[in-house]
Amino acid sequence: MFVVDDLLVRPFVSLINVVHAMAIEELYDVEAIRDDIKENRLLFEVGERSREEYEERRTDLERQLDVAEQARENLQGKVEIKR
Repeated sequence: MFVVDDLLVRPFVSLINVVHAMAIEELYDVEAIRDDIKENRLLFEVGERSREEYEERRTDLERQLDVAEQARENLQGKVEIKR
């Protein structure tokens, strides 16, 4: 019975763990959010975005960054998150 479990269940559980870790990495990618903040600032500085659009986007990105940093801190040690 254990052999069957090892052959049928373990690969499925491993696959789920990998997909879960990848989803967390994608969802809470702090570096990508920081890059978006820089891009938003650059677009504002070159005149591609109005002040209103810039402020709205900046507020949204800063909120996302706070959530991502807090989520990573809470998941530290529970899920392996690669950088």
